[in-house]
Amino acid sequence: MIKTITFVTLVFITLSGHGQKGTYCNPVSDTLYAADPSVLFHDGLYYLYATSAGDGFRYWTSDNLSDWEQQGYAFRKTDQSWGKGSFWAPEVIRYGNRFYMVYSASGETMFGKGLRICLAVSDQPGGPFKDLHAPLFDLGFSCIDGHLFVDTDGTPYLYYEMVGAVGEHWKNRGFLWGMVMGVTLSPDLAELMHEPGLCLYVSQKWEGPHSMKARSNEGMTVFQHGGVYYMTYSGNHYADPNYGVGFAVSDRPLGMWEKYKDNPILKQDRSIGVSGPGHNCVVRSPDQKEWFIVYHSHADPDRPGGKRILNIDRLVFNADSTLSVSGSTRTPQPLPSGVPGAHHH
Repeated sequence: MIKTITFVTLVFITLSGHGQKGTYCNPVSDTLYAADPSVLFHDGLYYLYATSAGDGFRYWTSDNLSDWEQQGYAFRKTDQSWGKGSFWAPEVIRYGNRFYMVYSASGETMFGKGLRICLAVSDQPGGPFKDLHAPLFDLGFSCIDGHLFVDTDGTPYLYYEMVGAVGEHWKNRGFLWGMVMGVTLSPDLAELMHEPGLCLYVSQKWEGPHSMKARSNEGMTVFQHGGVYYMTYSGNHYADPNYGVGFAVSDRPLGMWEKYKDNPILKQDRSIGVSGPGHNCVVRSPDQKEWFIVYHSHADPDRPGGKRILNIDRLVFNADSTLSVSGSTRTPQPLPSGVPGAHHH
């Protein structure tokens, strides 16, 4: 009898890793270094874009959000490109019958070198994306982390983080600050229809309001569910273990959003090796029944920094319209519903 139990235990241990049928385990890959992940679902396939290359953006594909295959470049700069470096946080949406990539890069502005939001377009989700408007606008401030949201009435909106530096030698005696701005775009996505307005700024303790590294709200994602507009966002400094995800709600896309009082909904858990989980996107399972939050965390929790790995966990809409995350997880979880081979109770 004892031998049988030992055998069963061994079999279970063997199966409970990445290879267990119908499950996945975070991080979904030990070798996929993808910061600021953004996922698009199109024609049964997930496309992952991320801060991944110094000269543009690579992309990966998957049919289950867990097993990713690296493809080539979705966007690569040329000698003619406005963006010269700091290619960060690409996001792709399908709009009309084309695919639009919003990203940030550094180039020459009216005030010298700076970071701006750019817009590129392609007929295919894998690219190649070509710059349509680079930069999309220049209001004299550095901007990163662009996000496009199309409302149910078809109106397109752009959200981004406006960033600045406080302190003469801010790297030593100052900090980066950032706030989330929102604006309506013209139907062809080419123009801002009005002055961008403030949506979020640092106001909660976990966001590091007294940090001498960064006092920022960034990496926002906007979606609608049950008549409520939700905005997930990240707070604190990207290289800090306390970097995490919170959310805010609104009854309309623009204006100030109301933060959830019990943020963050995703935070570090060093006991299982999770540090700095953040800069997320939100995507649904292939059968649309489940919602997932896709985010990065520090590849080495003992040396938090720019090297970040990919995680997915379930996003839950509670009865009181609040959001919560079933995670961070580091144990086998069921694959998304509607995925071939996924088991669901």
